[in-house]
Amino acid sequence: MTLYQVLFLFFCYSFLGWVLETTQAAVKERRYVDRSALFGPLCCIYGVSAVVITVALQELRGNWLFLFLGSAIYATVIEWITGHLLEHFSEARWWDYSSHRWQLDGYISLPMSAVWGFLGMAAVQWGNGWLLFLYRLVPVWLAKPLILAAVLILVLDMIGTVLTLYGIVHRLPRVEALSNRLAMVALRMGTWILFRTEGRITRAHPDVSFAPRRTCEKATVFARGCDFYKIVLLFFIGAFLGDITETIFCRITAGVWMSRSSVVWGPFSIVWGLAIALVTLLLYKYKDRSDRFLFLMGTFLGGAYEYLCSVFTELVFGTVFWDYSRIPFNLGGRINLLYCFFWGIAAVVWFKAIYPHISGLIEKLPMVTGKVMTWALILFMTCNVAVSCMALGRSQTRAAGIPAQSAWEQYMDDHYGDERLAVIYPNAIRVE
Repeated sequence: MTLYQVLFLFFCYSFLGWVLETTQAAVKERRYVDRSALFGPLCCIYGVSAVVITVALQELRGNWLFLFLGSAIYATVIEWITGHLLEHFSEARWWDYSSHRWQLDGYISLPMSAVWGFLGMAAVQWGNGWLLFLYRLVPVWLAKPLILAAVLILVLDMIGTVLTLYGIVHRLPRVEALSNRLAMVALRMGTWILFRTEGRITRAHPDVSFAPRRTCEKATVFARGCDFYKIVLLFFIGAFLGDITETIFCRITAGVWMSRSSVVWGPFSIVWGLAIALVTLLLYKYKDRSDRFLFLMGTFLGGAYEYLCSVFTELVFGTVFWDYSRIPFNLGGRINLLYCFFWGIAAVVWFKAIYPHISGLIEKLPMVTGKVMTWALILFMTCNVAVSCMALGRSQTRAAGIPAQSAWEQYMDDHYGDERLAVIYPNAIRVE
């Protein structure tokens, strides 16, 4: 599936989601209600969910149970994240499932998760085929420019919406105070977009308020709570501890020492680092809930996350970095029930035993030292990931018999040849 096809599906499902939401609201309130927060008739949460489900679960087509469960989990997580992001930026609740049974924060509920499961299953089983058939009817010379134009319009639309949610419209200076003519034109355009976006959002979602943003007190403790700096540092700690844990686990179970790193420089597992960062970000407000709650959340979220990582790395790098086909109760060799339980146990241990101590140590760092160290680590990992991607990309072209045609390709051949990569990624299996 090409990028243009993916974008086409995104716009189609976003539009169909808008039709569904608007129709439902019209039936419920007996009047027309535009359910889009944007100028355009799009509900992007449907488009994003459909694309994620299509990319991640396409190979489960025909496996009704796991396709339903996977669709429900991915779409529910996206809905939960979207709800909290909108609440954070706009200080308003955009939908509320508090009256539903088995709900969480009023943003997700078991009945709605079931609906997402059926919608995702229908999209993968039938919807994608029909939509891609329609896409192929349009000439390529026409389809690509139309999609690119739609992307540009969507970006401009989203900029206006985001600025509105931030409340910038309440803090704009008077246009007359500007002497620069270009700045006046830009500000007038921005003001026009902001006021009309706010009006549209207010009409579609009456409960949304756009009060000026509250000023934040100056922080006296580094990385207090669950802020940006703490999440980044937890990523590095989780990446390092995850690599060490897997290395020791392989030694105990397989009797050999082998690299479990995701990158070419240092013992860092990106999968574990992202897992620690994401689980902390998603479940921080629930860290004091029961062990059973954290175990169930960790099991489902961890399994879905590992499955998505497996699909992503195979699509991008053409390589399978782990294969659980020999372990009972596995799904496509990407995840298995036992390791899903391990994710659940890890969530409990993390929040109940490890996180409080690590969080306390991070917050003891001096403010300037902590910020400098965090940005230095970000720079290091950015370069690390870039070089790793280049090495894996060159490995693919080298396997296809294509000789090095540039200086960077020759550098990769000299420093990260097949023997070197076999040491860094001993379990990697190249796929077509």
